[in-house]
Amino acid sequence: MKKYVAEVIGTCVLVLMGCGTAMLVGCDAESGCGYLLTALAFGLSIVAEAYCIGNISGCHVNPAVSLAVYMNGGMELKEMIGYMVSQVIGAFVGTVLLFAIFMTGGVDDLTGGFGANGLAGVNGSSVAGLIVEIVLTFIFVMTILGVTSAKAGHGSFGGLIIGLTLTFVHIFGIGLTGTSVNPARSIAPAVFAAVNGNTAPIESLWVFIVGPLVGAALAAVVYRMLEKD
Repeated sequence: MKKYVAEVIGTCVLVLMGCGTAMLVGCDAESGCGYLLTALAFGLSIVAEAYCIGNISGCHVNPAVSLAVYMNGGMELKEMIGYMVSQVIGAFVGTVLLFAIFMTGGVDDLTGGFGANGLAGVNGSSVAGLIVEIVLTFIFVMTILGVTSAKAGHGSFGGLIIGLTLTFVHIFGIGLTGTSVNPARSIAPAVFAAVNGNTAPIESLWVFIVGPLVGAALAAVVYRMLEKD
C-alpha cells in the first residue's frame, strides 16, 4: 500500500508543478522561455520525486513506465495495475489542486487548459501525434531502463539523469503535442479542460494514451534484446 500512496503523491506533484507551470507561462511558439520553463518544471519534478519516493515505489509516476517495468519482469501484473490506478488518481488530485488554486483565485484567462495535451502543433494530425508520442516515450523509457539496470552503475545520479531526459523530450515535443509520454498526466487535465468547456483535449486523448504505451512497450522489447547476453 505504501508504494501506491507514493505513486499517488509523485504523480500529483508532477501534474501540479508541470501542468501548473504550463498554465502560468504558456507554451505557444512565440514563448520560447515558456517552452523551457515548462520542460524544466516536468523534469525537475521527476528529479525531486525520484529522490523522495524512489526508494519506496521506484517513482514510476507514469503508466507507460510501469508497463515497461512489468514487461521486463520488474513487477507482477497485479502490482502494475495498482501502480497505474494510483498514478491516474494522483493526476486527478494534482489537477484538482490546480483547479482550486487558479479557478477559486479568480483567474479566468488561463493558458494551456489545465496543461492538457493537444494536436495543434501537428495541425490536428492524429498520426503525427502518435509518432511524436511513440518516439519520445521510447527515448524516455529506454533511458529509464538503462539507468535502472543492475549493469548500469549510475548509483545516486539515476534520478537526475531521468529528470534531465524528461526535460530533453519536452523541449522537442511541447510545440508538437504538449509532450505527454505519460497517459496519467494527460487524462486528468483533459477531463478538467472538458468540464471547463474545452473539449479538444478529450477528443484527442486516445493519442496520449496509446502513443506512450506503445512507445514504452517498444522500449521494453528493444532494451531487453540489447541487454541480453
